[in-house]
Amino acid sequence: MTATTRDDAPVVIEGGGVELRLQEVGGDMSAAFVRFPKGTDMGPALKGLPGDLCQVPHWGYLFKGRLKMRTEDGEEVYEAGQAFYWPPGHAPEALEDCEYVDFSPTKEFGEVIDHIRSQAG
Repeated sequence: MTATTRDDAPVVIEGGGVELRLQEVGGDMSAAFVRFPKGTDMGPALKGLPGDLCQVPHWGYLFKGRLKMRTEDGEEVYEAGQAFYWPPGHAPEALEDCEYVDFSPTKEFGEVIDHIRSQAG
């Protein structure tokens, strides 16, 4: 598959208002459609990964809200209307209800998703 929509992408993480839909779109890359309600902090779910941070690069666009990204070097805030690149080594926190789409390496992001699921269980 080389294209997808939010509605066509399967849900891989859901709960507490968080929704992550993921679909491989070719070239070993996947599209993720993400919704985080205000206050969502992914830091605890990333514990146990190197540096307790997501080690996958993401390229995307924030449609709605404000998102704080914590890194080993500090914090940066992203706002609706911004295209972004998040290098490896980050943990997001939603300052407002957020919706975004990002593109990431399929295999590596799948490993992070598996880790997050294991933390929820």
